[in-house]
Amino acid sequence: MSEVVNLLVVDDDPSITRFFEELAGERGWSVRTTSTGEDALKIISGSAVEVALVDIKLPGYNGMQILEYAKKNNIRTEIIIITGVGTAEIAMEAIGKGAYDYIAKPFEDIDKLAICIERAMDRYRLTNRVRVLEGMPPGRYEYEGIVGKSQKMQEIFEMIESVAPTSSTVLITGESGTGKELVAKAIHNKSQRKDKPFVAVNCSAIPETLLESELFGHKKGSFTGALSDKRGLFEEADGGTLFLDEVGEIQPKIQVKLLRALEEGEIRPVGGTENKRVDVRVIAATNRDLKEEVELKRFREDLYYRLNVVVISLPPLRARNEDIPLLAYHFLSKVSEKIGKHVDRISVDALQALQRYSWRGNIRELENVIERAVVLSSSNTIQTTDLPPHVLGESFYIVEEFGDAALSRYPYQEAKERAIASFNYSYITNLLRQTNGNLSLAAEKAGMDRSNFRKVLKKYGIKADDFRMRKHAGR
Repeated sequence: MSEVVNLLVVDDDPSITRFFEELAGERGWSVRTTSTGEDALKIISGSAVEVALVDIKLPGYNGMQILEYAKKNNIRTEIIIITGVGTAEIAMEAIGKGAYDYIAKPFEDIDKLAICIERAMDRYRLTNRVRVLEGMPPGRYEYEGIVGKSQKMQEIFEMIESVAPTSSTVLITGESGTGKELVAKAIHNKSQRKDKPFVAVNCSAIPETLLESELFGHKKGSFTGALSDKRGLFEEADGGTLFLDEVGEIQPKIQVKLLRALEEGEIRPVGGTENKRVDVRVIAATNRDLKEEVELKRFREDLYYRLNVVVISLPPLRARNEDIPLLAYHFLSKVSEKIGKHVDRISVDALQALQRYSWRGNIRELENVIERAVVLSSSNTIQTTDLPPHVLGESFYIVEEFGDAALSRYPYQEAKERAIASFNYSYITNLLRQTNGNLSLAAEKAGMDRSNFRKVLKKYGIKADDFRMRKHAGR
């Protein structure tokens, strides 16, 4: 395969090809141009072309024929149809046959045009990544149970390698669900303590009255319910690693005892009169800003500096967007095996939706979404219709207020997608209502063949059955 071409322009109007050559030069794209459909077919068949802008009217093979050829021969190029007349029929037919988009001449907004092309390039690259992910051996980008290929995660893996052999206290920061415990386990597993216990405790999940006993143990009779002596987690972890998750939730009284344990290597059980020596490496984690907590007098400054020897900051999932497909396929394999269901693919549209979502719950939320999708999937491929509405986004398929004021709340590309999706959804559902769910009649009214009309229905998750016998009650 030859070098990748970012953009191919197929138009018999020299002014159009010159226009795109200038646009490509400004944007840093590589570009090829041709005036005939025959040449276009040769180029997309013999070269790696990311996006082809194809005029619908050409000498010889026209734009729709080139689109059909590309899809029939599994050519990965994303095709955008150029038309001189932006009719609904052309748009529906192009999308139904697999076009990424269509654009109408004259090109009035150059920035919008460029964004459309760039999004098509992104989809081409994502499609290639999907092919790689589907053929990738398990664990290819997995480090001690942590999945990540991005530069940020590679830097974290390097930090783990550096800090693991030492005895230094480590503070792991990051939002909830970013994998702090996995990093703590990786540090332990790479250390000389790997054959000793790794003990984890979520400090926010244990009431203050019980946390002291949980960490340091207690003596019989030291409080109501203390019916016998109990070893604390520091003793359980002796020789190994104690992971204190959500350490910022610990109250001041217990902070004092924790500081002594870190400084002196000694603990005193609740109700005890003697200290006990322990050899424990402490790894702490928090989703709070401990420096700010110190300034607000909610966290001891001396304890903060004792914990803050080495800091590993985990990025939120939205800051490592390129890892989302990798993680999605990792969880797909894991969940499919767990529930015994053969689902081994994720559609490109579904992956794009996953990459656009903000992931406030981070990796943990992504895993839950993938599990839900596997459970709901009716085939071996997760589609956008298998994803929960909040991931797809409010009004993903429908914009209730279809107007400039409503759409202006969103970034251009998202607004455009919502507008196109809204038009397509409204147009199709109205046809199905008019025809009482008769697929053939609706396709005929749309000026499309039945198979292409079905493809559009599938893309938008519309079921003709819902419109039969007046079952459909709106959406």
